[in-house]
Amino acid sequence: MRRFLPSLSALQAFEAAARHLSFTRAAEDLQITQSGISRQISNLEKQLGVELFQRAGSRLILTDAGKKYLRDVDVMLNQLEEMTIDIVRGRKADSSLKIGGNPTFISRWLAPRLKQFMVGAPGVPIEISPVSADIDFQTSPIDIAIIRGAGAWAGARALELFVEELVVVASPELIAPTKKLNFLDFSQIPTLQNSSRPSLWLQWLRASRTEHSGLIQGVRFSQSDMLINAAVSGLGLAVVPIHYVRKELENGQLHLPFGPPVRSSDSYWIVSPERKMHKQHALIFRDWLIQQARKDPFTLPK
Repeated sequence: MRRFLPSLSALQAFEAAARHLSFTRAAEDLQITQSGISRQISNLEKQLGVELFQRAGSRLILTDAGKKYLRDVDVMLNQLEEMTIDIVRGRKADSSLKIGGNPTFISRWLAPRLKQFMVGAPGVPIEISPVSADIDFQTSPIDIAIIRGAGAWAGARALELFVEELVVVASPELIAPTKKLNFLDFSQIPTLQNSSRPSLWLQWLRASRTEHSGLIQGVRFSQSDMLINAAVSGLGLAVVPIHYVRKELENGQLHLPFGPPVRSSDSYWIVSPERKMHKQHALIFRDWLIQQARKDPFTLPK
């Protein structure tokens, strides 16, 4: 007996239109015409015998039936995509360890150490993705994440990895390593800004109690990694977490003209979704992270 199933293209058109609440944007997403989206939705509504969308002026609104159908269709499409990817890569997605973190943290702290974990846990497929502090652990596929924050995320449990410490770094080209400063005139020394963390200079000034004058200004960068590279080139002073610049401090590319680090109000946390708390690979990785933090002289427990 033939199954009572709509076409996959109709379901994709419905999901895209419902997600964007726009036939035009759905068409752009799926790279077909707007009339093609409209035709697919119309045929789907005829097959189901229910109205999925209503129009209120120029606005597209999901009906109650449409909202319920979207939830089920979204789950089905995600499962179908996951099964297809499993076939392509020859293994189940659940067998992978999915790690999330800030891109700079991943590249500057985690990546240089990851080979040690892979040697100790051979055969564990690893997938690493960038995540933000507002990640939804109730829906995210991430098994374990390292996130800077205050330690509270809905649907997850957090274990403190280490407290964040801030330093002002300078290139020897900008300030001689032998010169130690205790006053900062922002109008005289070029400074660099982190647009993703605009309060870093103020945090450091308060915590270090450094006397200063002038307006905080300078070239702005959206990521810490770019900021650090700019500081190495001598473009200006930068406030950064000290664990990001271990290599540059050790090889002399950067130094600390204003002295030792000061604590910020944040820590780095190992965060695990409650629904994945007992995944074996994630538990092994969590314990390994703690060991690595204890070995690192640039990280401190609270």
